[in-house]
Amino acid sequence: MARRLILALAMALAAAALAGAAAHAATVGALDARPDGHGGTNYTVPVQVLLLMAGLVFLPAILLTMTSFTRIIIVLSLLRQALGLTQTPPNQVLIGLALFLTMFVMSPVFTRVSDSALKPLMDDKITSEEAMTKAQGPLRDFMIKQTRRDDIGLFLKLAGGKTYPTAEDVPFSVLVPAFVTSELKTGFQIGFLIFLPFLVIDIVVAAVMMSLGMMLLSPTSVSLPLKLALFVLVNGWTLVIGSLAEGFLK
Repeated sequence: MARRLILALAMALAAAALAGAAAHAATVGALDARPDGHGGTNYTVPVQVLLLMAGLVFLPAILLTMTSFTRIIIVLSLLRQALGLTQTPPNQVLIGLALFLTMFVMSPVFTRVSDSALKPLMDDKITSEEAMTKAQGPLRDFMIKQTRRDDIGLFLKLAGGKTYPTAEDVPFSVLVPAFVTSELKTGFQIGFLIFLPFLVIDIVVAAVMMSLGMMLLSPTSVSLPLKLALFVLVNGWTLVIGSLAEGFLK
């Protein structure tokens, strides 16, 4: 169901971008576009398929810039580095875990998109332009909740200094980069806190080995098992994953 929601959102975004091009193709029989009588436009099946295929191009950008994926993958990558592991878990495992965590965290947002935009669109109750507008609401609420006001202010200043009564009135062109900036900052803050206990272990092991005169033995070969043991004993994966999810859902 989540994939259907993302496809519908991508189709809605692509519809706004390609509406003008479709209008010029209205005179072509296979690419016919007619007013629906409600201020919108009805497209024939070939045009709808074209818009859907074009919308698929936006899926990676939507995933990286408008969901929780950025913070999750940064924290997981920094956790692997803090443990001193370069290829374990592999990148494929980290990305897969980040994707499923993203789907879990974003499921309430996708449900709202489905109820307000996808189902009415599939039932031909609203046009694609209206679906796009309705789909923006849940995403906007999610991003505003996770975005620092300082970051929004920064991009408003870069965009010309225009002010808005509330954060809900900020355009997507300002909100999306502010959200990504906030997610990067939050991800690195969490990564710093994860690094601290493992850094202490590295320092202690290195100091002990130097005091014992064990110069030929690499401190990493001793600290790595200790860090893994500590991480397993405190149930580290559960703590990290649970904290990430709670940070978005609370």
